[in-house]
Amino acid sequence: MSDFIFGTLATDELRRARVDGLRSGVTHNHRRTPRDPSPDQPVELLLRVGPLQPGDRAWVYWTNDGEDPLGQAGVAIHGFVTEMESFEEDWDTVLWGYGRGYRAVLPGQPAGTLLRYRLSAYSEPQGEVFADQGAYYAVYIDHDPPPEWAAEAVVYQIFVDRFNPGKGKSWLRPASLGGFYGGTLQGVTEKLSDLAELGFNAVWLTPVFPSPSHHGYDATDFNEIEPRLGSIEDLKRLIDEAHQYGIRVILDIVPNHCSNLHPYFQDAILKADSPYREWFTFEKWPDHYASFFSVASLPQINLRCEDARNYVIAAACRWLEMGVDGFRVDYAIGPAPDFWAEFRRATRAVRPDCWTFGEVVDPPDAQLSFEGGLDGCLDFILLEALRQSFAFGRWNAVRLADFLNRHEAYFPRTFSRPSFLDNHDMNRFLWAAGNDQRRLKLAAMCQFTLAGSPIVYYGTEVGLSQERDVRQGALGIPEESRQPMPWDSTQDAALKEFYRSLIQLRRRNPEILHGQRVTLFADPDLLVYAYSGQTGSLVTVLNLSQRSRQYPQGSGSVTLLLSSDEQVILSEWAGGEKVILDLPPISGAVYRVNGSM
Repeated sequence: MSDFIFGTLATDELRRARVDGLRSGVTHNHRRTPRDPSPDQPVELLLRVGPLQPGDRAWVYWTNDGEDPLGQAGVAIHGFVTEMESFEEDWDTVLWGYGRGYRAVLPGQPAGTLLRYRLSAYSEPQGEVFADQGAYYAVYIDHDPPPEWAAEAVVYQIFVDRFNPGKGKSWLRPASLGGFYGGTLQGVTEKLSDLAELGFNAVWLTPVFPSPSHHGYDATDFNEIEPRLGSIEDLKRLIDEAHQYGIRVILDIVPNHCSNLHPYFQDAILKADSPYREWFTFEKWPDHYASFFSVASLPQINLRCEDARNYVIAAACRWLEMGVDGFRVDYAIGPAPDFWAEFRRATRAVRPDCWTFGEVVDPPDAQLSFEGGLDGCLDFILLEALRQSFAFGRWNAVRLADFLNRHEAYFPRTFSRPSFLDNHDMNRFLWAAGNDQRRLKLAAMCQFTLAGSPIVYYGTEVGLSQERDVRQGALGIPEESRQPMPWDSTQDAALKEFYRSLIQLRRRNPEILHGQRVTLFADPDLLVYAYSGQTGSLVTVLNLSQRSRQYPQGSGSVTLLLSSDEQVILSEWAGGEKVILDLPPISGAVYRVNGSM
């Protein structure tokens, strides 16, 4: 089975086109050091002029008053201009020509400053060309790392229409998987005690705003609640009761686009003089406009338009004022590059401890570009590694070990990387693994013993799977992985108990969250890593192979904390100097070593 992960770089062709585009033109592409500057800290900006683009001089136009910088040919009209210095020439073998690098350092700014900037290159024959198709960039100067509670979060993703109808109601029977099954906010509230008992301390709700679809990623209003799901009062009740259980509430928000039935878009296409026409990008009014993946029913919001930007940000602030604890941001790479700095400034002012992480299905360098705008990004790169290793068995333990070491070294600890095994846009992990629960348990054991806050897609903990692939011929049918949650005896009680144990393990061993993970051993079958703490070391052993393996533990008293298989056995050598861990195929264990290893 080939795995499909939705995104702008889902194929080799798309990746090559992205790389060639970055090589050839005038690009900044978020290359800023530091990415999230502290107050009064200078900021270095880099620009590259590709072999196909002339460029003899380069400038940065910038402001510190929150307004757009204006200028041309090295002359500032509003704000300031800093000429960039050429510092390197590089050879591009693919494009067969020289590229040139420029850099400039902007002075440090006081806390609370919204620093906006724009870069350009100039040559006599071609004139001035602004970087990245004329993009404006921005950074909010502050010192506000992700909230402390985010590191301790264990998140449960709820697809609201498919979770629970509530009040004794039965599931509806739509004509297709794309129909409405009848899940409600009240239904979520009724199950909060169950989630709290399992140990979850945060819930992420897929979009709850008015929408014509079952998924809600096409809102017709950012300030109301979809009547099928409930009311604003129902959401407030859910938030209040969740907080009583110690559960934070995270909303899914989509700043990039809306439904074509949104009244502002309807006004924009029906009236040539509509005040909302600038809220969208028309290539030819009224029928040709920018949209999400060229889907006509999902017009892209022009967040360079001040009124449109204020509308989206004000809506986010409103939900925070109601008690929402943070946001999962859909398609975070879509909005204009300067949007997130302003979003952060506004939302942090309302709720300093709100947690905002983005859906960025792009490489790690693109994810890191959001540092300072978002608290972090969903860890799609880890997702691929876990699915390749555990669901499909294509990576052996050596490759996984090497990936984890490099991946963790690449990202700063202050950048949130919530981990997950699947979500509503892809095949469920269990189904991708051939419904082999051993593989799911082993993957979850790895997920829960890594630093990123784990996310569990609803139903995974009770064995919910699917019937068909989300890719059927040329069609993408993600609804296949959105089956309604079972609330009867079909739930797998043993698997549910295993997830409860994983959450308890994570909570009782804080070194997973704050310690340094060290690889102790890796061969093609086994991966062993540990965290050291005040009470000894926490060791995870994963057998990825189809054969039984043993792992000898050195000196120290050993306590088995959790295993993914009842056949995992600890046995001591003479004198208790060593302990042998016997692992069946596709199994793992976590144990504590008291004393030195």
